[in-house]
Amino acid sequence: MAKKNTSIKAQIALTDDPKRRQPRSGHFNQESYVTPATLEIIQTAGNRQAVNVPITVFANGHDWSSLLPSQHVEVTGRLATPTPGDLVAAILLVQGPPRVLTPPSPLQTAAGSLRSGLRAASATLPTDQRGLLPGLVVGDVSRMDPQVSSDLKEAGLSHLNAVSGANLAIVAGAALALSRLIGLSLPVRAVFAAIAMLAFAVVARPSPSVLRALLMGLAAAIALGTGRAKDGLAALSATVLLLVLFAPELARSYGFALSVAATAGILILAPRWRDRLSSPKAEDDTGDQNNTRVPYRFPRWMAEALAVPVAAQVAVTPILVLMSGQLTPVAVIANLLVAPAVAPATLLGFGAALVAPVWPGGAELLVVPAGYTVGWIIIVARWAVNLPFATVPWPGGLPGLGLLLLAVAVAVPILRRRAWRAVAVTVAGAALVAVLVIRPIVGSWPPKGWLMVMCDVGQGDGLVVAAGPGRGIVVDTGPDPIIMDRCLRRLGVDDVPLLILTHPHADHVNGLPGVLRNRRVGAVVVSPQRTSARAIAHLSATLERRGIPEWTASPGTRWRFGPSELAVLGPDPTLGEMHGQGEGSAINNSSVVIHVRWRSGSVLLSGDLETEAQDELLRRTAVRANILKTPHHGSNRQSPAFLAAVGARAALISVGADNDYGHPALSTLAALRRLGATVYRTDQSGDLAIVEREGRMAVIPRGP
Repeated sequence: MAKKNTSIKAQIALTDDPKRRQPRSGHFNQESYVTPATLEIIQTAGNRQAVNVPITVFANGHDWSSLLPSQHVEVTGRLATPTPGDLVAAILLVQGPPRVLTPPSPLQTAAGSLRSGLRAASATLPTDQRGLLPGLVVGDVSRMDPQVSSDLKEAGLSHLNAVSGANLAIVAGAALALSRLIGLSLPVRAVFAAIAMLAFAVVARPSPSVLRALLMGLAAAIALGTGRAKDGLAALSATVLLLVLFAPELARSYGFALSVAATAGILILAPRWRDRLSSPKAEDDTGDQNNTRVPYRFPRWMAEALAVPVAAQVAVTPILVLMSGQLTPVAVIANLLVAPAVAPATLLGFGAALVAPVWPGGAELLVVPAGYTVGWIIIVARWAVNLPFATVPWPGGLPGLGLLLLAVAVAVPILRRRAWRAVAVTVAGAALVAVLVIRPIVGSWPPKGWLMVMCDVGQGDGLVVAAGPGRGIVVDTGPDPIIMDRCLRRLGVDDVPLLILTHPHADHVNGLPGVLRNRRVGAVVVSPQRTSARAIAHLSATLERRGIPEWTASPGTRWRFGPSELAVLGPDPTLGEMHGQGEGSAINNSSVVIHVRWRSGSVLLSGDLETEAQDELLRRTAVRANILKTPHHGSNRQSPAFLAAVGARAALISVGADNDYGHPALSTLAALRRLGATVYRTDQSGDLAIVEREGRMAVIPRGP
C-alpha cells in the first residue's frame, strides 16, 4: 500500500511526543510535526484491516502539539514508502486534524504534566535560557532557540541539548545521597535510586542515550544492592546487546553509537589518563626509568576533570568523522568549562518539574538559579564557536575515517618518545601562534574600515552597511537566522538603527530572528507595495510583538548613518503590481531599491527586481553606481539597458552553491563581463566586503 501511495483512514497509537519541525522556506504560521507511532487499523474503500506495525507520521496543525505518547487517534492520510534503511513499515502523511480516541495513560499524563510544568516555569527566563533548560533536564526542545542549538553543536556540546546518561547519573546520585542522609539501608538505597532512574527516564522519554544509561544504571544499582563488584565495561556490553536485541533500530542510530562510544572511552581511557596525570611518577612507554617523572602533577580531582572529557571526545571522534566530516578541537575546552553547571542545572530543573504541578510559584523560584547555570553554558558555547578553527573540516565517511586512523598511527609513536614529543609540541605551538596571532593580523575579517558586507547567506540576500562603530544598517536577512546572526557577530554589529526588507520572500526575510537576537533594531522599512498579504501580516505581527516601528518609504527618502548615505529609488507607491513571467515576479518587482553613497563611491542595492521593474526604474531616475548588487541573484530576467545604465565596475551576486534555480544565469554573467564589470559571487568567495583604498572602492572576498 505504501508503494502505491494509498489514501487511508487509520487508527494509530503514538509512541513518542510529536516533535515540531522547522518551517520550510516561504511557509509562515504553519506548525508541522513528526512523531513515531504504531499503525493499528487501516480503512480503505469499505475494508477494515487490523495491523500492528511501526510508522512515522508527518502532520500539520497545532492540535498535534498537545498529544502525548500512548494516545490513540484517528487520522486520514496517504501512505508513502519509508527511507531505505528505516525500520518502519511506512510513512503516513496526515491530512487534516486528528480525532482523539483515548486519553494518555496515567503514567504518561503525569510525565506530560511534569514536562509542561517545567516548560511553563521556564517561561520567566530569557528566550535562549527558557529553551535550553527543559532540553537539558527532560529533553523537551520544543522552545529551543535554533541559534543556541547550532552553537552547542559546533562547540561539541550538543549532548546538552538533549537528555543523556550524565543527567540520569546526576539524578541517581542525588537519590542515593538523599536516601543515605535519611539513614536507609544499602539495599533500600539501591531500590530508591532505581525508582528515581525509572521515573526520570519516563519523564525525559527513552532516547537511545537514556536507554543505555538506564540499563547501565540499573545494573549498577543491582550490584550496589547485592554488594557485588561493579564492572562498568561488562555492564556496558550487556546493555548494548540487550538494547540491540529488543530495539534493533538502535543499531543504525548515531545517537546510540555516540553514547556508547563516549561511555566506553570514559570507562577504558579516562582512569588510565587520570592516574598518569595525578601520579607523581609514571613509567615512560620506552621503559627508560630515567624518564619516569611527569613534569607536572595535577590534583586528582583536576586530573579526572581533564581525563573524562578528553577520553569521551577521543572515543566519539571516529563516529563524528563518519557523521559530519569535521573535527571539533574546541569541544574538550568547552566541556571542561560547562561541566560545573550541568549538575546544578539538572537538579534545579528536575526539582522545578516535580514542584510545578502543585506549586507553580515555587517552580519559578527554582528555575531562576537554574537559568544562571544554563546561561553560563550558552556563553561558553557562543565563545567557543567564535574561536579560530573551532571546527576543522575533515573528509567524511570511510575515507575520512581511514585518514584519521593514519594520523593516529603516525602521532602515537611520536608522542611516546620524549625527544619527539618536544619537537611535536614546538611545531604545534608555532602553528597555534600562526593561527591565533599572525593570521588575524595578516588576513583579519572583517577588513578594517569596511563600508558594506554582503553576507554569504546561501540562496538569498543579507547585506550590512556601515553606520558607525558597532552599528550597521541591514538590508534583507537571508533565509537562515543562524547564518545572519553569525555574520553580524563577525562584523561586531550589536545595534541596527535601520533594517530594510526589500520584499517579503523567505530568502530575504526568514533570517529576521537572527538580526533581532540580542540587538536593538530602531525601525524596519518595507515595500509600500503590499504584494503578499500573508507574509506581510506575519512580518508585521513579529515587529509589533517586539515593539519595532514598521515604515514604508517613497522614492526620494534619505537617511545618513555614520559614513553612509542612503536614498530610496523605488518602488513608486502610485504604481500597481508589476507582473512578470514567474509566479513570484510581482513580489520581486515590488523590491525596495536603495542607492548607498560614500565619500569614495556608491553601490546600487536592487533587491530582486526583474526586467519590467528595472526598465520602469530606468525611465524614472538615473541609476549610476560604482558597484551593483545584481538583481535577483543573477537570474536571466535582466534588462540589458538597465545593466548598461548603472555602469558598475563590479557586480556582487548573492547566491547559494548548487542551487536549483539556475542562478546566476550564464547570460547574465556574460552581459556583466561585456560591460566591463568584475563579478564576485558569495557561492565562490563567501562574504564580500566593500572597502575604501586610496580614495577608491575595492571589493575584498573573505574566501578564496
